[in-house]
Amino acid sequence: MSLQTDASPVMPADGIADSLAWPGPGTGESIRLSLLADGLSLPVVIEPVEPALNPSLWASTHREAIEALLCRHGAVLFRGFDLGSVPAFEAFAEALSPGLHGSYGDLPKKEGGRNVYRSTPYPEREMILYHNESSHLQGWPRKQWFYCEQPSRVGGATPLADIRQVLQCLPPQVVARFEQKGLSYSRTFTAGVEPSWASFFGTTERAVVEQRCREEGTEFEWLDDETLQVRTLCPAVIQHPVTGERAFFNQVQLHHPFCLGEEMREDLLDMFGADRLPRMVSYGDGTPIEDDVMALLGEAYEACAVRFAWRKGDVVMLDNMLVAHARDPYEEPRLIVVAMGEMIAQGDVWRPA
Repeated sequence: MSLQTDASPVMPADGIADSLAWPGPGTGESIRLSLLADGLSLPVVIEPVEPALNPSLWASTHREAIEALLCRHGAVLFRGFDLGSVPAFEAFAEALSPGLHGSYGDLPKKEGGRNVYRSTPYPEREMILYHNESSHLQGWPRKQWFYCEQPSRVGGATPLADIRQVLQCLPPQVVARFEQKGLSYSRTFTAGVEPSWASFFGTTERAVVEQRCREEGTEFEWLDDETLQVRTLCPAVIQHPVTGERAFFNQVQLHHPFCLGEEMREDLLDMFGADRLPRMVSYGDGTPIEDDVMALLGEAYEACAVRFAWRKGDVVMLDNMLVAHARDPYEEPRLIVVAMGEMIAQGDVWRPA
């Protein structure tokens, strides 16, 4: 199998300039629109022309126009706005999407904010592979923001990949298999490994955890007193609730042992066994996802990836159902703050076959 390298991009390069006309009322003379480079469809870069522009006030009055750009391009980079603190960023994100999500168990809360988080605590020399936030759960944020409090000295980009384009890159038979079968994610909360089940669910009461799993349709099993394993049936391909476009929406790379590398994969298997790996994913019918398919996915993501160097005060707004993100290795310091909003229930966009 090979990539569909002749697949047409979602937005032809010669049509990109037309999309940069400010889609809202007025001429948009207070801001400037651009792209990072010719031929790229994301992210759209928005920069203020007026130095005294109030970011949150401007965002709240231009929410519909920004939404139109987001739906077309999938990502917006706000650069040069007066966002010098975590509270200023949170107010900006709240102005763009009132009602930020404040009960996310996978990330630690960010000091100085209410409904914002620190980025994933993961070894800085390792890459965090491509994924759509919370796509392995029964609900996820449609919108996500990343705020650069401090860029790293070396590396640390947040690669973005338009998952409409990723879908077009994959062989039709691979897409059909993912679409028909869906995905089964397994997560084993083991003491000392990743967040504990109590931290993830926000309670130490097992009965509360069990009731929540039942309500969400998540299978669960206590492997011992401190080890909880959950399984969730999820889509691999979704239809966007606003644009109607199909997209490759999942966290396969974060859960499949293939992406750990051979040495680490063997170490984890020796340590936990195949049935107790901290994270695992298979097709929805329980059959394994083939290693050659995983290799194709990695190639497709990188073929569609866009990278840029963070600047202090940058904010990237993603449509989580149109764009996957990753994190490149880096050298400290690097401080990225995360916000999420507009929660989507899985049942509103997908039903298992």
